[in-house]
Amino acid sequence: MTGYRTMPFHLETERLTLRPWAESDAVEVNALMAEREDGKTRTVEHTRASIVEMIADMESTGIALLPIRRREEGDLIGYCGLIIGRSTLDEPEIACELFRRAHGRGYATEAARAVLGAAAATGRTRLWSTVRDWNAPSFRVLEKLGFERDHVAAEDDAKEKGELVWLTRSLP
Repeated sequence: MTGYRTMPFHLETERLTLRPWAESDAVEVNALMAEREDGKTRTVEHTRASIVEMIADMESTGIALLPIRRREEGDLIGYCGLIIGRSTLDEPEIACELFRRAHGRGYATEAARAVLGAAAATGRTRLWSTVRDWNAPSFRVLEKLGFERDHVAAEDDAKEKGELVWLTRSLP
């Protein structure tokens, strides 16, 4: 482990609850992944195995992606949290993804703001985010949270189209 404190894994906002993954989240997560991949699905067992890996990673790194649930409705609407991704454990990336039905309601900003607070509580001083240049909604969320563009990189083996924009934000 690092010299950082463990990220708080239970976060609440006015409208949302973020908490650690459970294997029972697999069906809903599978639906989110299918939406992202335009209907291509993995098996629920594959998704459940991925969740088990995320739980183990959370315990070993002290950071995590967390499922987002609306407090009143209780439904899973996406995830938000910290990952190593293209960055490092010392300066992790913030990542967020929502079901399309949850877009445009401020949920991503609300969840990411809670994750920023959790990241600051670990003692880290900087976060990163990487976003494809075509993803205007994600840029709006990150700019609201004080992220600034750092550089642009082209990835030769990228599965997705578009250049990769790196943004950063100092903490707290």
